[in-house]
Amino acid sequence: MLNSVNTNVGAMVALQNLNATNAELASTQTKINTGKRVASAKDNGAIWAIAQNQRATSNALNSVRESLQRGQSTVEVAISAGESISDILLQMKEKALAAADAGLDTTSRNALADEFGSLKAQITKAVANAEFNGGNMLKQAGTTVQSLANSDASSRITVAAQTLTISALSIAASTITTKTLASTAIGAINAAITEVSSKLSKLGTGAKALGSHLNFINKLQDTVDAGIGNLVDADLAKESAKLQALQTKQQLGVQALSIANQSTGILLGLFR
Repeated sequence: MLNSVNTNVGAMVALQNLNATNAELASTQTKINTGKRVASAKDNGAIWAIAQNQRATSNALNSVRESLQRGQSTVEVAISAGESISDILLQMKEKALAAADAGLDTTSRNALADEFGSLKAQITKAVANAEFNGGNMLKQAGTTVQSLANSDASSRITVAAQTLTISALSIAASTITTKTLASTAIGAINAAITEVSSKLSKLGTGAKALGSHLNFINKLQDTVDAGIGNLVDADLAKESAKLQALQTKQQLGVQALSIANQSTGILLGLFR
């Protein structure tokens, strides 16, 4: 082995090993600090690109979930109003049946007719107030819900509007001021009750579809996020153990470099 004061091979090797240890230690500390083994493109370009694409999908699913929730709320408001309308129709039928009694006096029939008209006005108010986020599914030419169903907006879940105005239910002209008119009103109200029940069933089916798809989107997003974690997250228990080993290795490297640097001083003894 060459003994030289110009070239210290031992120190060179020790320094190379120490630099490698320091670089590995810095990498491990970064993983522990960020919680990720692939925190940027320079760590692993291919894995980072895949993870970034999946993050875009996960973020897009946030918009899908929000769209479904808005649609679900709009439909549920319409259902609540529709159920109120159904209850009002039952009350109207009760008034019409009472007014169809041939033995009823004029004063009583007029009082029933006033209540009947008031109930009909409540239907109009219920329809007008069945609005969420600017959407009303029960008014004339009402809002049809079209919620996003996937992350690229190529699919939607549609819930059609169901008009429940007194005109659509064919009871706008109904009155019970006479026995004959009351009998006619009973038939119209029976038909309206049947129609409202049918339309509420359609809204209920739509609400269920939105709710089911929302649950699916939530699970899908959780799965995508878990997949991203599998790609880029660091095993902190493993990295913690590695950190301790590298710190020990670093200390030994410093000592080895110190010893190697002392070797040139030994050469001075040869000249005494």
